[in-house]
Amino acid sequence: MRPSVHAVIAVKSLGLAKSRLSDGLPAHQRPRLVLAMLSDTVTAAAAARGVASVTVVTPDPTVADLVRGLGATVHPEPASIPPNTSGLNAALAAGAAAVRKAHGPVDLLALQADLPALSPAELCDMLASTGHQRSVVADHEGSGTVALLVRGGSAALNPLFGPDSARRHIADGAVELLGKWPGLRQDVDTAADLERAAALGVGRATRTLLREIGVSQACRGIEDIYRAGSSLC
Repeated sequence: MRPSVHAVIAVKSLGLAKSRLSDGLPAHQRPRLVLAMLSDTVTAAAAARGVASVTVVTPDPTVADLVRGLGATVHPEPASIPPNTSGLNAALAAGAAAVRKAHGPVDLLALQADLPALSPAELCDMLASTGHQRSVVADHEGSGTVALLVRGGSAALNPLFGPDSARRHIADGAVELLGKWPGLRQDVDTAADLERAAALGVGRATRTLLREIGVSQACRGIEDIYRAGSSLC
C-alpha cells in the first residue's frame, strides 16, 4: 500500500487574483470566484483517498479563514523570495518544508488552487497510477502544470510552476502522467476555461456562485461523484 501524500496549495492575495478573467467577470466578482474554486479544490483534495492533509500557503486572511473551515492547515507566505524564483514556487516550497517539519519525510503533492471540476475519484486514481519518484500532470492545454507529485521523503518538491511548466518539470526528472482526468486538468485562467469547467461539472461552491452571478447555465453538480469517490478508487 502506497504511503499517503500531503497536498500543498498556494494562493496569492485576493486583490491580485485572476486578472485574465476581466473579459468575462467584473472585478468585484473575481475574488469571490477565487474563493469558490479554492473551496472546491480543497474539498476534493481532502476527500480523496490517499491524501493525508491539505496545506494552503497564503498571505490573505480571508483565504486563511476559508480553508481552515474546510479542515486545511494554513502556512504564511514566505517573507522573502530567493533569486530567480517566482512567488508561487517559493510559497509551494515553503509549504512543503512546513509539511515535512510537521509530519516527517512524507510524499508531497503540489496542486493548483483553481480546479473547480476536480473530483476526489480523479485525484485518487491519479495518485494510484504512478510509482515514480516525480510525476507531473499537465493542464488541458498541455503546457502548464496542475499537479506535481513527489514520492520519497528525501526528494525535494522543487516546484517549477509558471509558463511552459510541464516541460520544465519533465526536464527536471518528472514523468508525465497521461491519464484521462478532465476535472484535474481543467484549471481556470480565462472565461473560456471557466465555461469548460462548468460544462464538466463544478463543485458546490463554484456552481452556487456561477448561478448567482449568471455567468453560465452549463453548471451541473458533482455531488454523486463525491459520494461515490471512495468506492471508485
